[in-house]
Amino acid sequence: MSLDKILSISGKPGLYKIVAQTRSGFVAESLIDKKKVSVSIHNNISVLSEIAVYTMTEELPLREVFKKIRDKENAQQTSISHKDSKDALEEYFFGILSDYDEDRVYASDIKKIVQWYNLLQKHDMLDALEEVEKVAANEEE
Repeated sequence: MSLDKILSISGKPGLYKIVAQTRSGFVAESLIDKKKVSVSIHNNISVLSEIAVYTMTEELPLREVFKKIRDKENAQQTSISHKDSKDALEEYFFGILSDYDEDRVYASDIKKIVQWYNLLQKHDMLDALEEVEKVAANEEE
């Protein structure tokens, strides 16, 4: 499953994967408790493939940030919890992305990224990080 099918829904914890489309939105399943919810087009949703993190030079796609975390953690859960202190989260994130823009990337953003990475890792969905590269390589041939 690609990151195009994984969502964050404002006001709801965790991540959701798209199960089916409806006339007024879609049905999504929580990665936390497997409950299905109906999501309207009017909900504030973010598709993970469309999210980027500000650095001093560019906006780095979330996919690339997840890859850096995966490499640091050897594809295991993070060594830090999303519930750790603001300072601990910022120090950890600095070790992953040393040039992130500290003025525009808040501790709450880092907390979400760590939580999302751990959810994807727990559900064996880190392979979604590679799918775009395979598609791009096939299109170039």
